[in-house]
Amino acid sequence: MAEGTVLSGEEIERYARHIVLPEIGGAGQQRIKASRVCIIGAGGLGSPVALYLAAAGVGRIGIVDDDVVSLSNLQRQIIHATDHISNKKTSSAKSTIARINPHVEVIAHEERLDDQNAKRIFEQYDIIVDGSDNFTTRYLVADQAEASRIPLVAAALGRFDGSLTVLAPYKDDNPRYRDIFPEAPPAGSVPTCAEAGVLGAVAGVMGTLQATEVIKLITQIGTPLIGQILLYDALECRFEKMRYKRKT
Repeated sequence: MAEGTVLSGEEIERYARHIVLPEIGGAGQQRIKASRVCIIGAGGLGSPVALYLAAAGVGRIGIVDDDVVSLSNLQRQIIHATDHISNKKTSSAKSTIARINPHVEVIAHEERLDDQNAKRIFEQYDIIVDGSDNFTTRYLVADQAEASRIPLVAAALGRFDGSLTVLAPYKDDNPRYRDIFPEAPPAGSVPTCAEAGVLGAVAGVMGTLQATEVIKLITQIGTPLIGQILLYDALECRFEKMRYKRKT
């Protein structure tokens, strides 16, 4: 990760509530400004992640998505607006971020992540955030993040629940994504969001937690969820945390 860069007077005022935190301070905010974070998907999870990382002052945010905004997205994908319908999600997100924080550079990767482009995209960033909605992409993201030696903050949504973990299996014999999910469920066994539905605010909870883990990694505060998975049950308003280990 790049060293911290100098903050302008306007940025010092903008990030004042971070800077007064002893755990972050000016040096931590400089590290946030120098950081480069790539978000996979500008949907239910990617939206709150992008909003909070932009507000926090992350210097460069990459967004990988080839989809367009539809009316049914707006119930949970809060970075998009009604007048963005039919626009590319990357351009929609970029315009929203520009209104929130003009100091943030947004790189729009208007393409579907695959085996051909993942390495090229990932190696431009310090941290990867997975906001995808299918196991094929999740395995690809996890495998490439490990190969590129980049930490990954991964979350997933259910109808009224979510999960979150941080992966860095390239060091200290930390566990891999496949240690939690050895193989994808059979095709068709897990209903899509369109089929099963999702409570929109749950995406906000999990995406905000992802953004928090990213900021912790950048500023090196607290304990990241490496080797741990956080489970959230919205109906019972309950969080549970479980540990997992590397199997091979």
